[in-house]
Amino acid sequence: MILSLGERLELIEPDELNEKRTGLVFITGSSSAKKVLSQAGIVYEGEINLSDVGFSKIETQQDCLCGSFCIPKLLDVLESRYRIQFFVNRDSIVLIDDDDFSKRLINRIRRRKIHQGETKEKFIYNFITEFMNRDLEMLGQYEKRLMHMEEDIMHDKTMNFQSELMPLRRELLILRGYYDEIADMGKELEDNENGFFLKKQLKYFGVITDRADRLMGKTQHLLEYAQQVKDAYQAQIDARQNSNMQFLTLISTIFFPLTLITGWYGMNFQNMPELEKGYPGVILLSLIVIIVCILIFKKKKII
Repeated sequence: MILSLGERLELIEPDELNEKRTGLVFITGSSSAKKVLSQAGIVYEGEINLSDVGFSKIETQQDCLCGSFCIPKLLDVLESRYRIQFFVNRDSIVLIDDDDFSKRLINRIRRRKIHQGETKEKFIYNFITEFMNRDLEMLGQYEKRLMHMEEDIMHDKTMNFQSELMPLRRELLILRGYYDEIADMGKELEDNENGFFLKKQLKYFGVITDRADRLMGKTQHLLEYAQQVKDAYQAQIDARQNSNMQFLTLISTIFFPLTLITGWYGMNFQNMPELEKGYPGVILLSLIVIIVCILIFKKKKII
């Protein structure tokens, strides 16, 4: 897939390359990446292996910028990624993608945007913001999940709480790192070390950095909220354990004098006059002790 930069991105055929050598965007797979890079006038000695892409980053080389996107899939943040390598020189942009994710993004840009890519800077801005345009909505869904979990804690519905919270926190940690990488990429593009971009167009990269910073801040806020929800859950667990311990302590306190009574009368001394009718007497004494203990506990508001 080859596109010509302009207010509208136009598809061009490979045989038209001789007529137009500048302002092109190439989208290809890793199997034909070397050939396409050569067509775009980019010399890259490294290996093209998308499975090795683990971070979103950019590197400035003498003749080009090369980098990668490692984008978490919204429905499977913990496991799945869209992996893309890209190259930029003075004339062209090359996107290497085996999942056709880049093609889907560009088709969305062509359907939705009026100004689709008059310059390299505008195209890169549209491309990056397009795969980030649903992220704020997604973070809002995380916030709603945390709010529901907090309500469940208040209503003592904590079954499977840990199994729900821990994956959610891991997803937020992954997203925070991802937004940090995109923010660093925006700053690197804004530095324009190779001078590939027009100075008046660098504002687009500043917008990318600002958006990534805002999303990272939102994610950090959600991580802190998740920690507060976890603390509330732990406080409820501690309160429940304290209540159980208090109940056991009350039972132990009531039965301690009963144990003393049974031990005392279990010695069976001959000169104890109450031994003749000791069984009902001990029962009556035990009931009196229990009632007295309960009255004392109620008076002191222990139960």
